[in-house]
Amino acid sequence: MRTPKRNYSRSHANRGKLFENLIDGTNNQYRNNNFADVRKVPPPLTILEVNGNQVDAKLEKATWVDYSGIYKGQSIIFDAKETKQERFPLKNLTDEQYKFLHSWHYKGAKAFLLVCFWIKNKNEPEIYYLKFEQLEAAWVGQSIGGAKSIPLQFFRDHCVRIKSGIYTVHYLEAVGGAS
Repeated sequence: MRTPKRNYSRSHANRGKLFENLIDGTNNQYRNNNFADVRKVPPPLTILEVNGNQVDAKLEKATWVDYSGIYKGQSIIFDAKETKQERFPLKNLTDEQYKFLHSWHYKGAKAFLLVCFWIKNKNEPEIYYLKFEQLEAAWVGQSIGGAKSIPLQFFRDHCVRIKSGIYTVHYLEAVGGAS
């Protein structure tokens, strides 16, 4: 019997949520197997009003990245990004997020992006590990008039593709050798 093709719904309100859920599941697996402790960083909120048990709040501009934690005694920090295009627009990362990754990288942390490409007519996404040095080269390049995005082909040629298996999104393999 054939397995039905999975239809991933990614409304504007929930964009990135499926990808983040996959990473969250992987992080739970990593914690349960004592490989790493990586946690989702809650988004910054401004509380507007409190009425008993109800709180009205608004999301602030992203200044932190999505995840931080520790792996093999070293800090790791990364953001999860996704695109439906065959390129990754650098505008998907805020200046503040880039500066944050830059700061942590130059203080010794493993800083990186996980980039998920949802390719039309493919059943599952292509997910890549983009090292900070690669991000930095593209970021500096765009600031002096270069490309404002990184093509999918660059990821295919120069980045580690994240595979699934025992772990849903096994990114630690790219970071530095988990089995």
